[in-house]
Amino acid sequence: MSQTGKASEHWDDRYLNDLCKALASFHDATECRSFLEDLCTPAELRSMADRWRVARLLKEGFSYRLINEKTGVSTATITRVARAMTYGANGYARALERGATES
Repeated sequence: MSQTGKASEHWDDRYLNDLCKALASFHDATECRSFLEDLCTPAELRSMADRWRVARLLKEGFSYRLINEKTGVSTATITRVARAMTYGANGYARALERGATES
């Protein structure tokens, strides 16, 4: 994760690892949701949920145009998710393979 300016002087990758450990500690989706609602703004939560929805639709084979029409998510975001699914850290694929689905 690249940071510039004064903020980068205070950044340490261990903070992200600590956050990941906190997320992994929850026993169910309800506990995780409570934590995320405390941690994130409503707009941040919507953005993350939109990206996750897009990832599921891309995996199902929907076109960018249909995803945009179905969700209202911008084509820029759809492209960003698709790029992460192809060239990213394999997080989307891992979660999708483990059966994390819409409820």
